Amino acid sequence: MTSPSLFSSLKLSHLEVKNRIVVSPMCQYSAVDGFANDWHLVHLGQFAIGRAGAVIQEATAVSPEGRISYGDLGIWKDEHIKKYKQITNFIKSQGSLAGIQLAHAGRKASTDLPWISRKQFSPDEEHGWQTVAPSPIPYHEKEHPPIGLSQSEIQEIIAQFKDAAARAVEAGYQIIEIHAAHGYLIHQFLSPLVNFREDRYGGSFENRVRFLLEIVDAIKSVLKTEHSLWVRLSATDWADGGWDIEQTVKLTHLLKGKAVEVADISSGGAVSFQKIPVEPGYQVPFSDQVKQACGIGTGAVGLITSAKQAQDILDRGAADLILLGREFLRHPHLVYTWAQELGVQQSWAPQYARAKIE
Repeated sequence: MTSPSLFSSLKLSHLEVKNRIVVSPMCQYSAVDGFANDWHLVHLGQFAIGRAGAVIQEATAVSPEGRISYGDLGIWKDEHIKKYKQITNFIKSQGSLAGIQLAHAGRKASTDLPWISRKQFSPDEEHGWQTVAPSPIPYHEKEHPPIGLSQSEIQEIIAQFKDAAARAVEAGYQIIEIHAAHGYLIHQFLSPLVNFREDRYGGSFENRVRFLLEIVDAIKSVLKTEHSLWVRLSATDWADGGWDIEQTVKLTHLLKGKAVEVADISSGGAVSFQKIPVEPGYQVPFSDQVKQACGIGTGAVGLITSAKQAQDILDRGAADLILLGREFLRHPHLVYTWAQELGVQQSWAPQYARAKIE
């Protein structure tokens, strides 16, 4: 009997994911000055013990101003690397791939920790700083407006992504994912509802995608053959006149031509007036459409909660990988549970196997 494809390996150009179950980036808001600590080691390490095919670290800011909150991880200075090496060494020791998501929050930065409030701090408040964006328009009308980036400042941020990727390589990450979704800075450039520029970074589709494509080129220049470049995209803004699936497909063709291996397909986040019809697997059709149109590896995300549901997505060719966030928080050893549900023999880590866990 053929093993379910959920537990088959996926070969990338120079890496192999041992199964199709991937830990999605999940912000922990538990860093100080961008530094990882033992919380991050244990949080990420538990999923590797649990046999996830790959573990992707939370949105990690390329600059202090690029953090969503003052508790976000960062990779804007060399001193950050030491703890990341410990994390990647452990993840890889358990047979999982170690990934990192590089990010800049743009106008959605400078917020409080989410379990305290959803407030965005103004620059003169403690824990606050001046935000930036393609255009000086805040996410919420009453928030302190971002500063519209000059072209020279855009080039500085591209260089920050490049430097962050170089540090990620030194830290031992194998998958480098660019966060171009959820209304953060790169998505802000993509969306015509947020980007009102009249220069080479705004207006036409070709101009709005330029920032991301230049970041891809900059990051590629510091990656080695053993690395895999992924991009997370919001397939739609869920708002009239916004970024949509047709533009996502067009962009993904360009990304594939630049050797991006996986399009991690999510949605939403660009504007506060979005209307999202949330239901189980509601984002999977976008992954399906991108995969069929572009012939690129895709990751499906969003309210995927069972082994059968995940396997069905793979069976109908709607995605190559299943990325999970909240389900892994609820069940860190979810891979073992899903293997049992699908009748797959999955070896436990020897430290746990001796207890004959069933």
